[in-house]
Amino acid sequence: MTSTTTGLPDRYRPIDQLAPDEPTSTGTIRSWRARDRVLNRDVALRVHTPGGPAAREWINRALTAGGLATPALSMVYDAAEGTPDDSPAAYVVNEWIDGQTLADRLASGPLPEREARTVVRRLAEGVAEAHRVGLAVGGLTPEHVVLRPGGLVGLLAVPAAEGTVPGDIAALGALLELCLTGRRGDEPGAEPPQIVQPDLAALVRRARSTEPGTALSSVAAMAALLGDRPRTGHTAPQLAVRGDESESGWLRKLRDRRDAEDAAASAAGQPLRRDDAVPLSPDSYPPVPRVVADRDDEDDLDWGSAFAGEDDEDLVDDEPQAPGWRRRLAVVGLPLLALVLVVAAGWWLGTNVISAASSVDEVQGSTPGVTAPTSAGEDGGADQGTPAGTPLQISTAQVFDPFGDGEPENDQDVPQSYDGDPATSWPTLTYRGSADFGNLKPGVGVLYDLGSEQPLSGVTVTGSQGATVEVRTGDSADGDLDSYAVGAQGDLTGGADELSFAEPVTARYVLVWITSLVPADGGFRADLAEVSPLSAG
Repeated sequence: MTSTTTGLPDRYRPIDQLAPDEPTSTGTIRSWRARDRVLNRDVALRVHTPGGPAAREWINRALTAGGLATPALSMVYDAAEGTPDDSPAAYVVNEWIDGQTLADRLASGPLPEREARTVVRRLAEGVAEAHRVGLAVGGLTPEHVVLRPGGLVGLLAVPAAEGTVPGDIAALGALLELCLTGRRGDEPGAEPPQIVQPDLAALVRRARSTEPGTALSSVAAMAALLGDRPRTGHTAPQLAVRGDESESGWLRKLRDRRDAEDAAASAAGQPLRRDDAVPLSPDSYPPVPRVVADRDDEDDLDWGSAFAGEDDEDLVDDEPQAPGWRRRLAVVGLPLLALVLVVAAGWWLGTNVISAASSVDEVQGSTPGVTAPTSAGEDGGADQGTPAGTPLQISTAQVFDPFGDGEPENDQDVPQSYDGDPATSWPTLTYRGSADFGNLKPGVGVLYDLGSEQPLSGVTVTGSQGATVEVRTGDSADGDLDSYAVGAQGDLTGGADELSFAEPVTARYVLVWITSLVPADGGFRADLAEVSPLSAG
């Protein structure tokens, strides 16, 4: 039996149409927010009419997407081609993503640089996963991009009816430009918007380019470049490439950086500077900059020295190499000289002081000498260890959800609850109906492993204001909730709340167990931004 509204199985009940009908080369796609009557959850439902062979390519793409597991792309739950006789429509059922669409967010203005980088980078990482299995995603528009709770990003329509890898790269570049400026540079008749950040302007330009020498090679490369923070202070040296050499990734990155600096200097009315580079001849290899030519350590190398060859004498102008040899001699000679002095001092002590002491007759009945304490304390006591109240190092952590239904609870975000940055957090899922997890379970939490047993005086928790938590401790990672003893509990204030134990506790595992949520995004949720177990000394 099928729904008379859409020709779908009765399992899916359409609620609201999400967007206008989308015409494609094979038919029309209509998008709905629907209710899965069997699993009692909301889903994103897309219906293609007609069904049958016309929708076969789209359904095959959806089945490929069903093997993906990334928070940036909505999961594919179900897909069917249908037949013109039994079911006049094909359909794809996606995970429903709660949050604000990017289009709605941009209605209030462009995003800050850091937020724009994060949104497009996380979306690009998900698209890169799809490209690895041969799937071009398509549909990368601000109306389909959802800003999920906890700083995550999700794409609703996966996959679109049609898509190509170059199209995905260009669409991500357009999204980056839109996030930074609030406008798109490919709008007909519109003046191209100016991106202030030179490296991001170069990245947008390369995403749009179709020339083999300048276009981005992959979405994964775009995600990596968005993850790199732009350098300041030192300018990379000017490099030259011989005509018979292909342009590799590092050289293209240097060239883009140089172009961005030139554009910034030109906009400010300043002359272009090339005085930080070694002059080149057309047939020479990239040189090592003079300032780092005689360095041995690689930790401080800039782009030029990082890719210099081993035969430095062929790459640098005729510059004396003596200072480098003197430095190497000093590095080797000084430790040897120090070793000789230590051996000489030990020999002198052995032949004079110790021999003299052994030659003195021991006086009968004299008071024995006092031996200096060997411990760190002045009183000869044991070392006191970590001072009381000191935050302890967390080794690993995992979601603790013994009453859940097996679905992930944002497991990938757990490290953000102890990364030292209160701006990042681990969020629970969003529950509807009540702050008591929608009356589905008594709670959920994160279990932190300290690596070994530690004396604890309490835990500092930074999280959602109004959420209620319990701090429990235990000696095993495999226990049930009752195996972890409650040491402290309370309501979070939104700041760093110190939940102290009545008595110090020695344990390896600390469980922060959330028992009550707070309103968020049309439901109820709680975040843990920072968790720091405190030493009892």
